[in-house]
Amino acid sequence: MPWFPDFVNAAELARKQTRVQGHEDPVGQFFAALTGGDAQTLETVWPGEIAVFDPRAGEIRGRKELRHFVHVNQVWLGEQHARAETIATTRVGGRAVVELLAWLGGDGHEVAWPVAVVAESANERSVVFRTYCSQWPVDGHRHLRPPILASADTPLGDVVGHYLAALAAGDADAIVGTFSPTGYLREPIGTHTQHTGPDELREFFTKTFAAGGVHLEPCVVTDDSVRCVLEYNCVAWGRHDVAPQAGVCVFDRGPDGLLSAVRVYDDIEAPAA
Repeated sequence: MPWFPDFVNAAELARKQTRVQGHEDPVGQFFAALTGGDAQTLETVWPGEIAVFDPRAGEIRGRKELRHFVHVNQVWLGEQHARAETIATTRVGGRAVVELLAWLGGDGHEVAWPVAVVAESANERSVVFRTYCSQWPVDGHRHLRPPILASADTPLGDVVGHYLAALAAGDADAIVGTFSPTGYLREPIGTHTQHTGPDELREFFTKTFAAGGVHLEPCVVTDDSVRCVLEYNCVAWGRHDVAPQAGVCVFDRGPDGLLSAVRVYDDIEAPAA
């Protein structure tokens, strides 16, 4: 069987190419597995440990759990006629963050669902996927998302640090001042909740701060100097202690050093007055 060694070499070359492609675009491979219902490619790219932190399914570890998770998501995404549109990608070292709009519904009645996925690889054999979103566009409810990361003493300077300080202080004027004149903030529940320009931003933050400032504890920062991605735990809102909840916020810096965009992915709800 003189062809057999060539067959083995070709199979190994295909595996190597799959791994290279997966390492270059880990989130792309992740979504391809979810929509295709096949976890085998993920297992080929990362033959070590694969962990998933999902808002709906919780923490997934182990091959059996991963395959079940992938299958369930393929069925659900198919029922929703889902398609995805990439909004932005931020990559630093072994961490990649991809922001998407997942369009659900089809038949001309689609709903835009903002989703952010963080893929982090400590080595070439293992990967962790952390997905952040609000479930309001899916079922009309906000769901408590417990912390998935520990808080870290991560100093944040420049305009991002000023934004977080104003957010914690509940200072609407100060936080509006961190945005460029055409800057916007998009809420987690959809593209229809985008606030652009000083007037709309001031109105939004004035309502937000009715219960006081919002305290976010930084956990992991992915910053390529143009875009800063902050994974955090929300631990307090004004005088109200809230159950710590996980989320991620993406800050786009403009050429003037101010914020051109802030996009939030969480399911945190203002406390009752």
